[in-house]
Amino acid sequence: MGGKEVLYLLSLTILSLLLPLSFLLLATLSGAQYYIQTLTLFQYSPQPLPILFHLALHINPCILYVLVSIVSVGTLIQGLMAKVTLFSDSPSKSTCLSTAWILLCAFQVCVGLGIEGSIAAGLYDYDDDVSSFALQRSLLSRMIFLLGLHETTHVWCRMVVRPVVDDTMFGGARRERWVERLGLAASLGTLWWWRLREEVETLVVMAQLKNEQSMDVGIGDFLGWWLYYLIVTIGMVRIVKGLMWMFMISLCRTRPTVALQVESSLNDDKV
Repeated sequence: MGGKEVLYLLSLTILSLLLPLSFLLLATLSGAQYYIQTLTLFQYSPQPLPILFHLALHINPCILYVLVSIVSVGTLIQGLMAKVTLFSDSPSKSTCLSTAWILLCAFQVCVGLGIEGSIAAGLYDYDDDVSSFALQRSLLSRMIFLLGLHETTHVWCRMVVRPVVDDTMFGGARRERWVERLGLAASLGTLWWWRLREEVETLVVMAQLKNEQSMDVGIGDFLGWWLYYLIVTIGMVRIVKGLMWMFMISLCRTRPTVALQVESSLNDDKV
C-alpha cells in the first residue's frame, strides 16, 4: 500500500468518525447544560464561561441535532427500503457532490467548535466523572446501539465522506475495499470503548433526570432521547434483516435437498 493509499485510508476513517464524535459531543454538552442549570436552580453563580464554550453550548447543539437527525433518518429509511446509491452517474451528480461537501463541512465546523469549546471549559479534565449521568443499561442494549451506530456511520461514510474524498484525491469514485471497512470498524470500536459507551447514555437519562428534579426540559433533551432510540431502532432493523438473510440461506439450501429426495423417490417408483 503506497503513501497515497495510506493517506486516503486515514482521511476516510477520520472524516467518518465525525458522526460518532457528534454523539459524544452532544452527550457532553447535554451534561454541561444540566450542570449549569443545577447551579442556577440552587442559586449558585457559575464561573464565567469562555466565549468559545458559550457558542458551543447554545448554538452548536441546535445545528448538530439537525445534521445527525438527517443522517440517522436516512439510514433508517435505507434499512427499511432497498439500498439506494445517492452518488451515481447521473446528471445530478455534481449537485449531490456539492450537498456532500456542505454536510461534511458543517459537521467539521460543529464538531471542531464543540471540542475546542469543551476543552477550553475543562470538560475533559476529569475522567472519573465521565459516567456520572450514565444509566446502567444492559449489555444487549449497548450492543444493539453500537450495531445501529456502526450502520449509521457506514452509511455516512458511503454516501457523504467517500464521494468527497474520492473526488478530491482520485477525481472519481473508487470501489470499497475490506481494509477500509475494517479500519472504520476498528476506529469506531476504539472510540466506543474509550468513552462513547458511557457518555452516550446521557442522551437517554437527561430528560428523565430533569423532569424528576422539576427542571426545564428543553427540545434538545427530547431530541437527544429520540436520537438514541432511533439508533437503537436501526440496530434492531439490522438484526432482523440478518436473521431473515440467514433464514433465506437455510431455506435455499433445504430446497435442493428436498428436490433430490423427490426425484430419487420418483425414479424408484419407475423402476
